[in-house]
Amino acid sequence: MTETTHTQTTPPGAAGRPRSPEFRLAVDALRGLRQDLIHEAFAYRPLPRMAVDGRFTRHLSDGMRARAAWTPHAVVVAGGLVALFAGMVGADVGAPALLCGLLALAPVLLTLVRPVGAFWLSFAATTVASVLSGGWGSRPWPPGGFVAHLLVLTVVAVRTRPRAAAWMWLLTALYGFWAEAVLGYDYATVTTPMLVLSALALLVVTVRHVRREAEQEVTAQQSVTEHERSRRTLLEERTTIARELHDVVAHHMSVVAIQAEAAPYRVENPPPELEKAFATIRENAVAALTELRRVLGVVRAEDYEVPDAPQPTLADLDGLLANVREAGLEVEKVVTGAVRELPQGVELSAYRIVQEALSNTLRHAPGAVARVEIGYVLGGLGLRMVNGPAPAPNLVKPSPGAGHGITGMRERVSMLNGEMTAAATDEGGYEVTVFLPVPAAAPAIEGAA
Repeated sequence: MTETTHTQTTPPGAAGRPRSPEFRLAVDALRGLRQDLIHEAFAYRPLPRMAVDGRFTRHLSDGMRARAAWTPHAVVVAGGLVALFAGMVGADVGAPALLCGLLALAPVLLTLVRPVGAFWLSFAATTVASVLSGGWGSRPWPPGGFVAHLLVLTVVAVRTRPRAAAWMWLLTALYGFWAEAVLGYDYATVTTPMLVLSALALLVVTVRHVRREAEQEVTAQQSVTEHERSRRTLLEERTTIARELHDVVAHHMSVVAIQAEAAPYRVENPPPELEKAFATIRENAVAALTELRRVLGVVRAEDYEVPDAPQPTLADLDGLLANVREAGLEVEKVVTGAVRELPQGVELSAYRIVQEALSNTLRHAPGAVARVEIGYVLGGLGLRMVNGPAPAPNLVKPSPGAGHGITGMRERVSMLNGEMTAAATDEGGYEVTVFLPVPAAAPAIEGAA
C-alpha cells in the first residue's frame, strides 16, 4: 500500500494570511460602531425611573418619593421644551417656525424610549431644520438643532457606554464638516462651537461613567474582601476551638491510659483475662492519643505552646470576672439551678462564650454595667450576658474586629448543637443568650469498678 500526501498551499492574499495590527484595530472599531449605534438602533429602551433611596430622597414622603422617581423624565422634557423654543425663534414666523420647533423637540423626546434612534433622528431633523430656517445664517446647525443635538448627545451618552459617546462625537464632527464642504453653505458655521461644547458634555458624562464603574468595582471588591475576612475569621475560630478540644481530649485519653495501666495492681491476684483486658485498653488509648496528636497537630501554629494549666471551666469564672472588674467594667454574676459538673467541652465553651461577651462589652461599651446569668436546667446550661449602653458613646472608638467575637461564639454553640441569639436591647445595650444542651448521664452499672 502506498500512502500519498497532498499538500495544499494557500495563495498569497488569501484569507488565511495574518492581518496587520492596524487592520484588526480598524475592524474592531467598526465592529464597536455597529454594536453601539447601528445594531438595533431603534430598539425600545425606556428610560428607567430614578432610585428614591438616596441621601435626600429617602427623607421625603411616599407621595413626593413617587413623583421624584420621574425626575430624569422631567429633565429631558424640560430640555425638549427649550429646544422647541429655540427652534421656533430661529425660523421664520408661521408654519416654518412651528415645524422647526417640532423638529428640535422630537429627537429629545425620543431619547426617553429609543435613545440610539434619537441620535440618528437628530441628524435628519437638523438637516431639514437648517433648510427651513433660512433667516438665520448658522448652518448646518440652526439654533433649535444646535440645542437639540447637544441634549441628545448628552442623554444618549448617559444611557450608553463611553465608547458610544466617542462614536457620536466623531459622527457629529463628520456630519458638520461634510455639510459645510459638500453642501457649500455660504453662511457662518457653528460646527466648531458644537464640537467644543459636545466634547465638554461627553467628557463630563464619560467621567461620570468611569467613576460609577470604579465605585461599583470598589464595592464589589469590598464585598469580596469582607467575605474572605469573615471566612478567615471563621477558620481561625475553628482552629482555636480544635486546639482547645485537642488538649481536653488528650488529657482524658492520657488519664484512661494511666488508669488502665494501674488498674491490675489494685486487685489482689487478678485473673489473666483482666490483665489482658486492661493492657488492651491501655494500648488502644495510647494509639488513639498518638493518632489524635498526629491528626490535630496540623492546627497548631509554630509558636503555639500547650498550656501548663488545664483548660478553664465555669469554676474559674470568678477569676475572669475579677479581671474584668479591674479593667473598669461593673459586672454582676447570677447563678440559678443546681450547680453540677458538666462535660469539660461544655464547661470550656461556656467559659469562652462568657469571656468573649465581656470582652465585646469592654471594647464597644466601656464603662457600662454588665450582668452574667448562668442557669443550670434539666436539659443543659443556659447563659445570658447583657450590658447597658456606654455612658459616653462619643468616646467609643470603632473596633476593626467588630463581629468576629460573635462568630467565635456561634461556632462553639453550633459545635455543641446549641442555640444562640445576639441583638441590641431597647435600652441601647447588647444581649447574648445561649443554651447548650447536655445529655443526661448514663446510669452507672451495678458492680462496675
